[in-house]
Amino acid sequence: MPAFEYTALNASGEEESGILEADNARQVRQTLRDGKLTPLKVEQIEKGDSKNDSKVKRAGKVNPAELALFTRQLATLMQSGSPLEEALAITAKQSEKKNLRHIISAVRSRVIEGHSLAGGLQMFPSVFPHMYRATVAAGEQSGHIDAVLERLADYTEDRQVLQQKISTALVYPVILTILSIAIVAGLLGFIVPQIVAVFENMGQELPVMTRMIIAMSDFIIAYGLHILAFIIALVIIFKRMVKIPKWEYRYHRFLLRIPGIKKMVRGLNTARFARTLSILASSGVPILDAMGISAQVIQNIPMRQAVEDATIKVREGKAIYKSLEQSGYFPPMTIYLIASGENSGTLDDMLERAAVQQERETDSMMTGMLSLFEPMLILIMGGVVMTIVLSILLPILNLNQLVK
Repeated sequence: MPAFEYTALNASGEEESGILEADNARQVRQTLRDGKLTPLKVEQIEKGDSKNDSKVKRAGKVNPAELALFTRQLATLMQSGSPLEEALAITAKQSEKKNLRHIISAVRSRVIEGHSLAGGLQMFPSVFPHMYRATVAAGEQSGHIDAVLERLADYTEDRQVLQQKISTALVYPVILTILSIAIVAGLLGFIVPQIVAVFENMGQELPVMTRMIIAMSDFIIAYGLHILAFIIALVIIFKRMVKIPKWEYRYHRFLLRIPGIKKMVRGLNTARFARTLSILASSGVPILDAMGISAQVIQNIPMRQAVEDATIKVREGKAIYKSLEQSGYFPPMTIYLIASGENSGTLDDMLERAAVQQERETDSMMTGMLSLFEPMLILIMGGVVMTIVLSILLPILNLNQLVK
């Protein structure tokens, strides 16, 4: 039965919106009128045919916070004993985002038609990643979909918190850097020329520092816009180049060679890989399939290829920790925990510990780097401003000496 999204007026003249299932739009309107609502708009969400499926796959994306909330709500309802169709209907009604309501309703329609939950999620690969769908499929096959959804809810929430933490940590340094550059450019482009112009008619030779500042000021006035355009063009070219597979691989490999940065990249990707593999392994996904899926969540290409190569070696009978250790990309502590998990039969627990340990280490490293970067930037900014001020004061001091 198709689902319809409606907008109607209640007895108080206020708009209400929601989702109803019916054979056609006319039946939805009649249902609304029976409920003392005046229908304004009724639109079908999903018809269930192959043509519409292709349209549904092109639905808009859902941000990590919305996906985490949906997963948590669905897991809670399933654990409380609600049928899957009813749980999906409730989460669709509670969603504040129109796009997410469409997606959940389309998934519910597929479930009502007899498809599995994983089959319904498969219509939206841009919203529900491969790892998410594979975990749900494993939960349905094992009959523990409620427990699997609970693990997925924890995973999506932790990942969303990590992404939010990284974004929040970078906001202040970025703003500080942009403001510093803008202030220095403004001083050299507008303030310095007006003040230093007074000394140019003295007929005396200006101090070296003052002449250098005047030269920099003239250069920024003459070529400032050209420099800005060049930087923007450089950024655009760089972004397009890193989309080419060959250059993207070289760039990612270069990141793994920069002191300080390489440890951050390794830590973030290792934590993501370990947590994903832990979720999949504990949900009953075969380890080879779990490794292949977990490799896709690694953003760094050389590390992703290392996991794919390790998967082949594991298929040939080699231990997981030995296969990963040969690449040299994964931290020794992670390798040790995986080896301990393989030997003791608690691989999923050890992977979870490895993920937690890497996330804590990466968070501590990022906090330390930012705590050093911010005062360094302030000191550099203060030094530049002091240089500009001294270049203005030196001619004034020389002028006093000439008057004497």
